[in-house]
Amino acid sequence: MVISRKPLHVIAAIAIAILPLFSFANVSNDSVKKEAHEVHAAADANHGETAEPQDKKAKVDAYIQHHLQDSHDFTFFSDEKEGKHYGFSLPVILIDNGLKVFSSSKFHHGETVAEVDGNFYKLYHGKIYKTDAAGTINYDEHHHPKNAKPLDFSITKNVFSMLFTSALLLFMFIGLAKSYKKGPIPTGFGRVLEPLILFIRDEIAIPNIGEKKYRKFMGYLLTVFFLIWLLNLLGMTPLGINVTGNIAVTICLALFTYFITQFSANKDYWMHIFWMPGVPVPMKIILMPIEILGTLTKPFALLIRLFANITAGHVVIMSLIAMIFVGKNLAADLPISLGLTLFISIIEVLVAFLQAFIFTMLSSLFIGMAVQDHHHDDHH
Repeated sequence: MVISRKPLHVIAAIAIAILPLFSFANVSNDSVKKEAHEVHAAADANHGETAEPQDKKAKVDAYIQHHLQDSHDFTFFSDEKEGKHYGFSLPVILIDNGLKVFSSSKFHHGETVAEVDGNFYKLYHGKIYKTDAAGTINYDEHHHPKNAKPLDFSITKNVFSMLFTSALLLFMFIGLAKSYKKGPIPTGFGRVLEPLILFIRDEIAIPNIGEKKYRKFMGYLLTVFFLIWLLNLLGMTPLGINVTGNIAVTICLALFTYFITQFSANKDYWMHIFWMPGVPVPMKIILMPIEILGTLTKPFALLIRLFANITAGHVVIMSLIAMIFVGKNLAADLPISLGLTLFISIIEVLVAFLQAFIFTMLSSLFIGMAVQDHHHDDHH
């Protein structure tokens, strides 16, 4: 069997453990400064003597929340005093009485209103709303914006990261396929990832799906493993990318596994769900809704496991780094914070691989349960 693949730089695994130490240099953008300013104002009004520490904690909380969310630009670092942001903007693509394409730099990180073909758009908490020239946002009784939202197909930070990772996967797999033409042993970086691919085949696909049927699903299992793994590693860089910590992404990945499982299932699988063999008829009726619910809980477990673990890792690392800025004793807090951050970052490198492995392993297990042949002799 010819399987395509190409390596990720091994040195990156070591560097990634240190990179999160610099991720706090990405100072928060407009929404972060606005939230911090609001909390700071409230602290001044109610607890004047504790305003400074509360302001620092508000900035940290706002930054962590901002990091976990998607955005329309990459911000490497910012100058709070001069209000300058250093990075690059991404294209905004809107459907609003026609196609509207412009750069997100028109929003100036949410500080200004973008005018396009006579329409005005405002970036508010990561969402784009239609507004007027003054950027007015109207709210309902629950303080939710009532402004109309155009259909947004923008290339956001998460979308850009997924496109980049997908292109990298194509490059890797096509390069590996070409290397097999030269001989049975891959050349170059192909030798690095070949043990991983063989591990997925021999230890995940074949045991869970079966030697006769695993080949049909190897393409999906390899793709989902390397996609999640690379996205997890990319999320540990100072670029502030949190793709697998976005529940919309994990839902889509889980849905792929769900639909592949359901459409590949044989009649034995459906018989065990709707009319369990070998049990009394009253129990069959009771078990039917439970089994139907079980088909939904399996992908739910997949998406929550990936989302929760990756999100928790990001929050822990940034919270440890924040100790440097929030703590009063820099000499004592700095070595403790950096030491714990380095330790957790190394653990996160392992978690990045582990979550990709678990998602792939469970996907193969669910697929194997749907396609395996059942023998009912033991029921008689």
